[in-house]
Amino acid sequence: MLRVDQAGEFGATRIYAGQRAVMGDRGPTSRLIARMAAQEEGHRQRFDAMIIKRGVRPTLLAPLWDVAGFALGAATALIGPEAAMACTAAIEAEIDLHYTEQLEQLGDQDPELSAVVTEFRADEIEHREAALANGAENAPAYTLLTAAIRLGCRAAIALSKRI
Repeated sequence: MLRVDQAGEFGATRIYAGQRAVMGDRGPTSRLIARMAAQEEGHRQRFDAMIIKRGVRPTLLAPLWDVAGFALGAATALIGPEAAMACTAAIEAEIDLHYTEQLEQLGDQDPELSAVVTEFRADEIEHREAALANGAENAPAYTLLTAAIRLGCRAAIALSKRI
């Protein structure tokens, strides 16, 4: 669980880095992205510490997630602020499902990890809601765009569990 969660938070930081590289620091969407990026970086750092503490091997796919995340972020930002928000809405919908499944699997077996996942899940839901409130559904081809991103997110989760 830690391997895939750390990989996901790393990927999120790269998506926001790609968006910020294209959008810069201008406008309300850029400021929102900067705030969400800072939260994701905090999540990544906490999972990094837990991985070290527990001796868990990070995913070997980190170099791929580095490039793919940045590219996804940059591509959606190039389409426009609404597409950048659609990307966030899609990813966070999948992460909400992923974290919910993890919490069900954990039960009361690992209170520390459960507490972290619960906290981060709340942040991810907040990100999704903020993205929707900031025009995600106005993105060109919203349904197609978000379906493709959600599929990619599910594939990344599946691959990071194994590799």
